[in-house]
Amino acid sequence: RLGLERADTAEKALSVIVDLLEKYGQGGNCMESNMVFTYHNSFLIADRKEAWVLETSGKYWAAEKVEGGVRNISNQLSITTKIDREHPELKEYAKSNGWWDGKKEFDFAATYSYVNTARMTTSRGRYCEGYKLLNKHKGSITSEIMMEILRDKESGINMEGGFMTTGSMVSVLPQQPNLPCIHFFTGTPDPAR
Repeated sequence: RLGLERADTAEKALSVIVDLLEKYGQGGNCMESNMVFTYHNSFLIADRKEAWVLETSGKYWAAEKVEGGVRNISNQLSITTKIDREHPELKEYAKSNGWWDGKKEFDFAATYSYVNTARMTTSRGRYCEGYKLLNKHKGSITSEIMMEILRDKESGINMEGGFMTTGSMVSVLPQQPNLPCIHFFTGTPDPAR
């Protein structure tokens, strides 16, 4: 929200977020219940001209400029070796903890995560299923198709039960500056409604 408030481009919003992350850190409970459940955050940041994926681990972060195709995020790190911007101490911190030897190609998700990055797009899970659904419609994604994807319960994208999807957003950002941007938000806890 602060990136949207304080920046007029996707890359400037990325800078706002990482500056706030550096100053204040992140954390806190992800649920209103008494159960303690925290995780680090990922962001899709887009404007009319460009899009970025920003993923964080504590105060450390990596950002990837989306150059084409489709891209998604889902409670796991997905930026691997294509890193366009990064925390200035990202690699040194990984090296000092013995997570990376400094010789092989640096892979953010593999280094800062317990997830096997080779399996992210092949194992059944929200990230993988979202990736499949987006690729199925690549080149012809409309706001209606995006809403269908976000309503999908079988894939786990629209979660039910103990962890429930509480909201979704679809934005149409035409590249032509004379056309308005349109934003759709769910008004109920379940995007299928």
